[in-house]
Amino acid sequence: MLYQVVKFAATPLTQALCRPHITGAVHVPRTGPAILAANHLSVLDSFLLPALLPRHVTFTAKNEYFDGNPISGFFMRLGRSLPIDRESAHSAQAMLDAAAELLESGELFGIHPEGTRSPDGRLYRGKVGVAWLALKTGAPVLPVALSGTEKVMPFGAKVPRPARIGISIGAPLRFEGDHRNARDRRRVTDEVMEAIQKLSGQEYVPTYAASYKQANGLA
Repeated sequence: MLYQVVKFAATPLTQALCRPHITGAVHVPRTGPAILAANHLSVLDSFLLPALLPRHVTFTAKNEYFDGNPISGFFMRLGRSLPIDRESAHSAQAMLDAAAELLESGELFGIHPEGTRSPDGRLYRGKVGVAWLALKTGAPVLPVALSGTEKVMPFGAKVPRPARIGISIGAPLRFEGDHRNARDRRRVTDEVMEAIQKLSGQEYVPTYAASYKQANGLA
């Protein structure tokens, strides 16, 4: 109930601040499971889709969003976001197991396959968690391209700024394969990233964003 009250208040504020242009919302099923696989440009990305789509969307979020700021922590817990320690393989698997349970119960789950925000606006190689979920649960994957969110909340900014954003949701993708097979996971992940790139028009970088940041001394 509290979630619905806060969303009712937050949605018009989000509309006024971001002036979103949304295409492809018809692809989001009214009922049943689906995985929203989105590019990642801003800390706000995992707030915007739940705020602007009619159905509840559970996103994954790094632990710092829960513990580092009481406001973001409140909204993360309110939206039932799944915490993840990106340095821990055990934590990552626990998050995927929890996400699979959500999907198997008919809910929507959102994930940023890049695993971290793009440092320069380009689209980076996807991690295979999205494929593990799709192959294990059979849920369709909806590729999502966000644009302009980095202008609303630039890196290092503490307060959002008014800017127009775009959200483009692609047609559902269904995959066959074995979630335990590394080649199947890589193949599916690459196909998901290709679909996101076609929607976003971003330049694709065939390396992980985290690796790029580490090599270049970026946070």
